[in-house]
Amino acid sequence: MEARTEQQAPPPPGTRQDQADPAPPPHRSRRRFLTYLLAAPTLAVAAGLGPEGAAPAAAAGADGVVPTLPGPADLLDLGDVLILAGAPTAHLLVLTVGEDGTVTFRLPREEVGQGLTTAVAMLVAEELDVPLARVRVQLDDARPELLFNQFTASSNSIRSLYDPVRHTAAAARARLVAAAADRWGLKPGKLTTRDGAVVAPDGRTAPYGTLTAAAASRHLVTLTARPKPESAHTLVGTPTPRVDARAMVTGRQSYTLDLDVPGAKPCMVRRPPTVYGTVRAVNNEAAVRAMPGVLATVVIPTGVAVVAETFGQALDAKNALDVTWGPGTIDGYSDDGIRARLRSAVSFPPLPPPLTRHLDAEFDFAPVSHAPLETNAAVADVRADRATVWSGLKAPIVAQQTIAKELGLPVGKVTVHVVQAGGSFGRRLFFDAALEAAQVSKGCGRPVRLMWSRVDDMRHGRMRPATHHKIRVSYASGRVVALDHRVAAVETDVRHGLGEILTATGTKLPGGLGNAAFAQGLFHLTVKSPYHFGVTGQHLTEVPLRMPTASWRSVYSANTRGAEEMLIDELAARMGKDPVEFRRDFLKNSGQRAVLDKVAGEGAWGRPMPAGHAQGIGFHEEYKSRTACLVEIDATDPRHPRVTKAVIAADVGRAVNPRGLEAQLLGGLTDAISTTLTAGLHIDKGLPLEGSYSQFHYARQKDTPPDVRIFVMPATGEPGGAGELGVPAAVGAVGNAYARATGTRPRRFPVNFDVDFTPFPR
Repeated sequence: MEARTEQQAPPPPGTRQDQADPAPPPHRSRRRFLTYLLAAPTLAVAAGLGPEGAAPAAAAGADGVVPTLPGPADLLDLGDVLILAGAPTAHLLVLTVGEDGTVTFRLPREEVGQGLTTAVAMLVAEELDVPLARVRVQLDDARPELLFNQFTASSNSIRSLYDPVRHTAAAARARLVAAAADRWGLKPGKLTTRDGAVVAPDGRTAPYGTLTAAAASRHLVTLTARPKPESAHTLVGTPTPRVDARAMVTGRQSYTLDLDVPGAKPCMVRRPPTVYGTVRAVNNEAAVRAMPGVLATVVIPTGVAVVAETFGQALDAKNALDVTWGPGTIDGYSDDGIRARLRSAVSFPPLPPPLTRHLDAEFDFAPVSHAPLETNAAVADVRADRATVWSGLKAPIVAQQTIAKELGLPVGKVTVHVVQAGGSFGRRLFFDAALEAAQVSKGCGRPVRLMWSRVDDMRHGRMRPATHHKIRVSYASGRVVALDHRVAAVETDVRHGLGEILTATGTKLPGGLGNAAFAQGLFHLTVKSPYHFGVTGQHLTEVPLRMPTASWRSVYSANTRGAEEMLIDELAARMGKDPVEFRRDFLKNSGQRAVLDKVAGEGAWGRPMPAGHAQGIGFHEEYKSRTACLVEIDATDPRHPRVTKAVIAADVGRAVNPRGLEAQLLGGLTDAISTTLTAGLHIDKGLPLEGSYSQFHYARQKDTPPDVRIFVMPATGEPGGAGELGVPAAVGAVGNAYARATGTRPRRFPVNFDVDFTPFPR
């Protein structure tokens, strides 16, 4: 893969001077920082507060202005809402500098492989002028005082952390500079920082580690701290390898089940033969408890747990259980029945007025497993008066509250440790394993380490819901006058805290109360058309089928915008225009056109292709970022197509780590190739048939393009979202390439979706 960052070269590394801030403009108030100084010789910067008598500085942006939601509805996105919800606690961050010069930052977000710890470490290193190798990022425990500010979702982590992290690090630097100035009898403004040390004009240096005790003094007078201007960045914006890459490839990275929790015994759960089935009776519990190594069996709401000396013994015992099961929630449903419910839930709008032509299309998308490499897992130690849980969690505060309620303990008596996870894509917004582990630990009176099998994770884990789309585009005199896109989706579960965030920020939720209202809020805050298509309506209807659903990477946009991008190619053909030319004509601004032009130029759009080969293109804008994707496909065998080349351009405002952005876009491309061509879940009588990677046909190495080029556009403004950006454009591009290569326009996805395997027993 070749990746290029289209950015101006950063200024050469060097020193910079810490100077007192100029007087603030009349309409702004100067910011001050309050530092909680813990036991010397450690300097700990723990919180930021606003001006005297004002709201917390957590509610302020880089320029000190309190953010408000954008006025026009089409400017508001989910990231804005999340940032607003987290604003009151955004600066309650903890950064410490030890006497060995190591900087430790406690990150109130989850690392699931997206590279967040690397990007945050870069921000800290940039502001403190320390080598990146000296920065440690630790995942913070659940902290209820952060309210809605410990939620890893919606491509929002860097957007929400960019200013607070920089300000926290700048505050620590200011104290270190002040301590050196006091030691040398110099003015702080005369000093600079470089390579983890304060530097005097005469060349004397004071490493940070020698200053931490003095910097922790409550009597130290410091200048007001402000982060570097972006123009002075020497690390941020530079492609940087992940800080955890070596540990991951050598097996030293610690995940939940690697933790050495004393006394924690392996645990697995026998699950029902249909989703959300219930336990009526365990018919051979005594016999199973007598099996080798078995320590306990515990009935929990989701099944029957077995605790044993080894995972092998736990697996054998749970498979030996004879359970009488109660019905699940969709026992009578299979693919055709679900699809029929969705199709009947929405109808086409009225025909356009006379003299206006229209194009109608319908699309169906199958449910899709999150299928993270690490299956659901947790460790729990529940005692009579307290509990401790370890797991990979993207919403740890909600997990802590739910577990405390389930155990009958005060929230303050439940400690939830967030552990780096091996993948998520939205899956770890839910904390099923953590809750189960706590229930089992309480039931058997010992610590447990609970693991979901791959089959359980695929069949009973969360999934992207199936959707049906009806789209009508009306056009006349060379212009598109209306777009009406009506989506029917199986109900998406948002009980992981997002609904509360939307409510707390006063976001208007159509449809009244309940899950439907939250889903509508999410849909309208994420799905928008980037084109001047006249009267544009995008509507969601949720069908109340209770299935284990969750937000899946790009949530509604992957299917909704992906389908629209496929229809745009068909519309362009109807109107006699080239697909790229058509998009250029209708995109709303020059920034959008720039990424489209970049991929069209770099990908040699329109070049001659052999029979059965074709190019396809797609565009998407979301979370203050935009991207275009061009792919080439070999569909000479339509049953086994392969994307052979991809060119991607992205404008995310400011990429903290362009290499991390490239990885996100490559991941989005692979997700799109998989779910457009081969990967999905078949539902059969209330249960997915797929039970392993061998059956869930996500793209293998042989299915991925050998030629991928990614271009990061020049930095402008603050960072936009990136984690989910790449999927919808790539879905459209792959679908369009397949249509051009085969001469057929697919309407049901994935395109090749046979049951070519023998399902595991239920």
